[in-house]
Amino acid sequence: MPSTLPAQAPGHPLHVIQRGYCRLACFFGDADRIAYLGHMRECAEHSGCAVHAYVLMGNHVHLLVTPSRAEGASHLMRLLREHYCRYFGETHGRLDPVLDERFQALPLRSRQHLLSCMQYIELNPVRAQLVRSASDYRWSSYRANALGQEDPLVTPHTCYYALGRTVISRQQAYRALFEARSSGRARGRVSARL
Repeated sequence: MPSTLPAQAPGHPLHVIQRGYCRLACFFGDADRIAYLGHMRECAEHSGCAVHAYVLMGNHVHLLVTPSRAEGASHLMRLLREHYCRYFGETHGRLDPVLDERFQALPLRSRQHLLSCMQYIELNPVRAQLVRSASDYRWSSYRANALGQEDPLVTPHTCYYALGRTVISRQQAYRALFEARSSGRARGRVSARL
C-alpha cells in the first residue's frame, strides 16, 4: 500500500525516498542502475514530473521532483516500481518485489530548503563513504547540476536557474554551495575536537 502522502499540488517540489523491499539491495550492478534511470525518465515524462536531483544508492533511491499535475509523484513512483520490478524479475529471475511499495514524499517550501535538499541527495554517497567527492559518484545528478554533464533525466528547477545568469555561473554557484557545506563540516569537526 502506498505511503500516506501530503497533498501533491502541481508545481510544488517533493523529496521522494524509495527503498528496496525489506531494505534489501535493489541494484545488483551497473546494468540495473542504467535500466532504472531509463525507466525513471520514461515514467517521469508520462507522469508529468520534472526530476531536479537524484541518487541511486545500493538499497534506496532519493529523488527531488516537481509534479505538473495533482498526484503526479504517486503516479511516477507506482509506474516506476512496476516497470523496474518487471525488468528486475526478468533479468535476475526473482519473483518477489525488489522495491518497497511504500515510499516517502516530503514537501519542500522554500528556495533554501530546495537547494539544501539537492545537496543532501547528491552528497548521500559521500556520507555513506562510497566516494570522497560527489563528483566521483556516477549514479547521481551532481555531475549534471555542478559540472554540466549531459543528463536527459535532469530538469533544472527555477531555484537552480536563480543561482546565476549563465550556465557556467550557475554551475560555479552550485559547486560553491557544496564547498561551503564541506568547509562548515570540517570547521565543526575541528571545534568539536578542541
